[in-house]
Amino acid sequence: MNYIDTSVLVAALTTEAHTRRAERFLTANGADDLAISEWVVAEFSSALSMKLRGGTINMEGRRAALAAVSILIAQSLLLLEVTGPHFRTAARFLDQHRLGLRAPDALHLAIAAEQGAVLCTLDKRLARAGAALGVATELI
Repeated sequence: MNYIDTSVLVAALTTEAHTRRAERFLTANGADDLAISEWVVAEFSSALSMKLRGGTINMEGRRAALAAVSILIAQSLLLLEVTGPHFRTAARFLDQHRLGLRAPDALHLAIAAEQGAVLCTLDKRLARAGAALGVATELI
């Protein structure tokens, strides 16, 4: 199973430098192979709000991306619940301060690790940290 972090969905559903790469990745993987967490849903909304405030998308673009992610979740993605143990594992990962992890990224790693999934990301630092922690990662 591939666990997709927020960076992949944001790039795939808005216009960014890595949009084509993210789109190719999603197209190449079947619905049975892709998962996100409830945390990704929250982060996705946050990323769109930041883009709206920064002027890189307008309100219509935000609405379209939210609709697209809802369809993608309903048709192609397994939605994983986030539980207390995920937060505790994330805290242990964050104890490795030299890795430079942020709490949201540590939570993604914890969820992927618990599922035995490969964390797929566009974030080089996150991919390196995952590898250092023994979590399978793929930099797409």
